[in-house]
This record gives sequence, C-alpha cells and structure tokens, in this order.
Amino acid sequence: MKLAKTTGSLIYTTVATSMTANVIGCEQYLSIIIPARMYAEEYKKRRLKMKNLSRTVEDAGTMASPLVPWNTCGAFMFATLGVSAFSYAPYVFLAILSPIVVIIYGFTGVTIEYGDDAKEAIQEKELSPNQKNAL
Repeated sequence: MKLAKTTGSLIYTTVATSMTANVIGCEQYLSIIIPARMYAEEYKKRRLKMKNLSRTVEDAGTMASPLVPWNTCGAFMFATLGVSAFSYAPYVFLAILSPIVVIIYGFTGVTIEYGDDAKEAIQEKELSPNQKNAL
C-alpha cells in the first residue's frame, strides 16, 4: 500500500494482483477473492464505493482468465474449442482491453464513485480535479 498513493495506483495494484493471482493460482475465483479481500479496507478508507473494487477485479480477474492456458478457463476453452489460449488471444479484444481501460479510468477518475462522506475528504486530503468533479 506504500506504493498506491492515488486512486489510480490503487486500481493499478488491484489489477496487477488479480492478474498475478490468475496466473499463479490457476483459478479464476482466486483472482477475484484474494484481491477483493486484500484491498477492501483500503477502498473503504479512501471512501471509494465497493462497486469500484468489484468492477476492477471483474475486469482484471474474470475477463483475463481465459487468456491463461493453465487456468481452468483456459483449459476449458482448449478442451471445448480445441484451440490454445495463445491462438485465440489476438481475437479477444474485450479480455485484453478491459484491464487497460479500468486502469485508465482509475488514473483519470472517469466512472470512479465515492461514498456519501467523500466530500469531507476534500478537506482532509488533496483530490484530483477529476475526482472532485465526480463528487
């Protein structure tokens, strides 16, 4: 958390953790549960609505899951389609672009929603202009 100073860096860290859990854990559900539990308190502390966390782990964990050949989703795709994940990877634009888009949203403040008491956070810490406009 020392490196995740801004909302964008927190979302980037969540995406990186989800994708790493996808590769190492070999299971889509682990790539959702582990980062969601790891970062839930930090999202609450920063007064971010939980749907930001939910969207982030879905975009990084669920969407990217079929791209990992040894993951259960990648193995299912291979068994069903008879095509390896590396073969169809160039054609699954949504799975590739979703993590990138959520990171861009995090750094720009687009679609990032804050809790009801987030207006008080403006006095407590400096928010970017995009974050202030979102309020």
